[in-house]
Amino acid sequence: MKTFHLKTPVVLLDKPKMNIVVIPKAMVHKMGGIGTRLLCSVNGFSEFHCGMVAYGEGQGYISLNKKRLKIFGANLGDEVSLELRHDHSKYGMEMPEELEALLEQDDEGARLFEALSDGKKRYIIHYVSSVKSSQLKIDRAIMLINNLKTMGDKFDFRHLLGMPPRDD
Repeated sequence: MKTFHLKTPVVLLDKPKMNIVVIPKAMVHKMGGIGTRLLCSVNGFSEFHCGMVAYGEGQGYISLNKKRLKIFGANLGDEVSLELRHDHSKYGMEMPEELEALLEQDDEGARLFEALSDGKKRYIIHYVSSVKSSQLKIDRAIMLINNLKTMGDKFDFRHLLGMPPRDD
């Protein structure tokens, strides 16, 4: 599996305010273009799942949140070393075993989940994964899949999260 290497500074993307690293146009093309799912290592630290987002003029970017920057020992303006390789995982991120077990037992929930866009699947996976407790992961997975079943034809993040509709 080919690994791409790059040294680049951490810069601030004005809207929305977020720290990013810019991927040059030639490298974006070599890696498969905007939207490509990647595994990224910064300064030799553990890989994380990410996606290449359009930056303009054929360039791409990868976001680095403050928590990750702290782990990597990097700050805004610092040059970092990136190692990038294609992410061949099914969802572009690691599936929590609690959600996977629920989907194995719930045919309707699994069908509805698989019918979602890749980004919406990753949102659900991230939401379940973002807590440490296995019981909380189970509770979140059950809530999300049950809410998905009652959603109807139009996807609504508020409904998915069990929140009331907005008063518009």
